[in-house]
Amino acid sequence: MITEVNEAMKTALILIDIQNDYFPGGKGALESPLEAARQARKLLDFFRQQKWPTVHIQHVATRPGATTFLPDTDGVKIHESIAPLAGETVIVKHFPNSFRETDLLEHLKGPNIERLVICGMMTHMCVDATVRAAADFGYPVIVAADACTTRALTYGETKIPAGQVHATFLAALKSYGQVIEVDKVILELEKI
Repeated sequence: MITEVNEAMKTALILIDIQNDYFPGGKGALESPLEAARQARKLLDFFRQQKWPTVHIQHVATRPGATTFLPDTDGVKIHESIAPLAGETVIVKHFPNSFRETDLLEHLKGPNIERLVICGMMTHMCVDATVRAAADFGYPVIVAADACTTRALTYGETKIPAGQVHATFLAALKSYGQVIEVDKVILELEKI
């Protein structure tokens, strides 16, 4: 259940890095990106129906040696399943935190957004960094857990499966906002 919700509270959807390189055939394919994108699309459709603001975050690599999200490649493009419509905001970033050196914060202040629903890729990197920053800026945050995904990681000789990485970061993000599934997010937002 979404707590401390003011009925007049304006909510925006932030879709982070749902880009071709994270899908099968991309240079950095994640675990189950199609499923996460389908859930993100449910949210996107709901926000479009409500005429609520949506922000697509697109990572474009500028770091020397980067292998994904290279400028002017198919991999950097936002995946067709959640492609922005005319008039929807796209903010390009170059760091994991979607607020860092972008105009995201100023953009959200324009329409007086008071709460964020965040989803995207990767749970352990850009979603994590953005959720923490949003909370630091004072936004109540809802993380749509099943509209996010990640990859397996290694630490020394230990391989951590993607599902465990995903669950661990979602568990940690509960300290920064609510972490619930897309269908529950929509049910709660429909009450507003």
